[in-house]
Amino acid sequence: MPARWTQVVLRHRLPVLAAWLAVLVLGGVASSRLAPLLSNSFDVPGSDSERARQLLARDFGERPDGTFTVVFRARHPGDALLRQRLRRRVTAAAAAVPNAHVGRLRTGTGIAFVDVATPYDLQHAKAHTDALRRALTGTPRAYVTGQPAVQHDVDPVFAGDLHRGEAIAVPLTLLVLLLVFGLSVSVLVPFAVAACSVAASFVVVWAVAHELSMVAYVRNLVELIGLGLAVDYSLLIVHRFREELQGGATVDDAVARTMATAGRAVAFSGAAVAVGLGLLLVVPVPFIRSLGVGGLVVPLASVAVAATLQPVLLAVVGRRVLRGRREGPFWGRVARGVMRRPVLVAAGGSAVLLALAAPAAHLHLTPGSLTGLPSSVESVQGYDLLRDGLGGGIVTPTHVVIAPPAPAAARRLVDAIAGDGETLYVASGARPPYTVRGAQQVVVANRHDWGDAATRDYVRHLRTDLIPRAGFPPGTQVVAGGAPPQGVDFVDRAYGAFPWVVAAVLALTGVVLVRAFRSLLLPLKAVICNLLSVAAAYGILAASFRQPIEAWVPIVLFAALFGLSMDYEVFMVTRIREAHDRGASDHEAVALGLERTGRIVTAAAAVMVVAFLGFAAGRIEGLRQFGVGLAAAVALDATIVRALLVPALMTLLGRWNWWLPRVRGRG
Repeated sequence: MPARWTQVVLRHRLPVLAAWLAVLVLGGVASSRLAPLLSNSFDVPGSDSERARQLLARDFGERPDGTFTVVFRARHPGDALLRQRLRRRVTAAAAAVPNAHVGRLRTGTGIAFVDVATPYDLQHAKAHTDALRRALTGTPRAYVTGQPAVQHDVDPVFAGDLHRGEAIAVPLTLLVLLLVFGLSVSVLVPFAVAACSVAASFVVVWAVAHELSMVAYVRNLVELIGLGLAVDYSLLIVHRFREELQGGATVDDAVARTMATAGRAVAFSGAAVAVGLGLLLVVPVPFIRSLGVGGLVVPLASVAVAATLQPVLLAVVGRRVLRGRREGPFWGRVARGVMRRPVLVAAGGSAVLLALAAPAAHLHLTPGSLTGLPSSVESVQGYDLLRDGLGGGIVTPTHVVIAPPAPAAARRLVDAIAGDGETLYVASGARPPYTVRGAQQVVVANRHDWGDAATRDYVRHLRTDLIPRAGFPPGTQVVAGGAPPQGVDFVDRAYGAFPWVVAAVLALTGVVLVRAFRSLLLPLKAVICNLLSVAAAYGILAASFRQPIEAWVPIVLFAALFGLSMDYEVFMVTRIREAHDRGASDHEAVALGLERTGRIVTAAAAVMVVAFLGFAAGRIEGLRQFGVGLAAAVALDATIVRALLVPALMTLLGRWNWWLPRVRGRG
């Protein structure tokens, strides 16, 4: 950070403290009001499933993702009197949901069930879950499930997982800081910085959620990544501040030097993280874009707090940060040991990462699954009843929408669908709710869950084979929507854009690092090492989970890891560059850099790992997968990559570390 900026901040200490206190309060309010604005929608603009959704809303007044399913246990589900009584009960209860209409009551083994269709999207439909449940009280017990009920029920699960994550991450983070700094006021500064960073992020996300679709995962992502990232940045800055004070500088001079060195490194690191996560905004899928919003806000907020609040806090605590533990010679010995055998260390470290990455070749993806949710919530219990009584796809059917109606072709399509072994049931007809003026729909339920590979294969078979063979008249629009086609479109669209995200992240991160390191080869080395650690994280994911990995996880994991890995790269190489610029030889600069940063980088990585274990301790499968991938990659990055590969490769490169071609201006 420029010295002039730091001086301005220090001259306005009270206004800076007051401003961040206000942000802290606003962030708490925003966080408490965020959940109703969030929903895990898999809408894919411009896709067939989105066109089907629009036709269903326009012509039929319903949305598949806004449809509830009411399930009853029944010993004799075929009993006509029982069926009539249950149908009347659901019809009366549906009046609690404005503009809802009740479908045909159907039965399975030991169950009876009926759909309550609404014209609302997922976010607004879930708000009517409690009203519908209250209206359905009585015997036999009614289980309300379907996408809106599931979303309603998992909101408290997300909140509970977040509190569980905090209960794990905060005490362990405190323990790490105590191990680094000892019993010192230094321990409190990173927590204050993290609290303000997370609060500022929540304020922005809450505001954006009023305008854009935001997924429920974003709240956990902001809090736990925000905690890890902000504590990391503050930890690195406090560590440098202690060094400056130990060198004899006054408090104000130490603050200025710290912000000019460690503060500059944090700014570049934050830019790298923001680039990685911000590029998720170019993925043309709202689900991933909303995670990109949260991911972009977190590093920017962390850098803003580091640039304003952090120097004020350092000036306030002053020399009290010196109480506690001091550096030891361990990491200097590690660096010199690595540099004695750089080829062996580089080859061995790379081999370990490649071996860990090998299972990634068998990484199986799913757009999502109801089977990955806690079985304690009512909507999942209702889904389990349906799955056991009929099949997994009954809650999330496919809707084939035909506009205008083509009865003869539709009958041929129904016959073809009915003959497929994956079809659980198919429903169509010449009257509402299947045919209205201007459109017709065929409703298909599969035997497997909507995110299962068999269901995705079925959707592709339906689109590429069954629909074309039905012989619809020219000019007829025939599109497949609902959760299964939406899942297919989600994966296809997201991974169609993923190679471009990878290329953009590599290119823009490289540009940021060239500016930070004033070198061309060091950024290239950093990119290669980061790719190895990301690949290893993918391999660990594939080996750790028996269930398929949710499709958003590898994409967001890549963007997050590529940015987060740069934290330690920037901090370590910046210190090596400083030593080199002061006249140290290449070998001495590498040894000094690792000696000065090894302990603090390890501590920072430990903070990140414990924060990410907060994800892994939850009950939502996708967040557990994300947390395991993040924690594993950061642990590998701080040990094998930063402690072994980086010093080994920099030793091998020697003076070429600092090679940067000169660009001659035109005379």
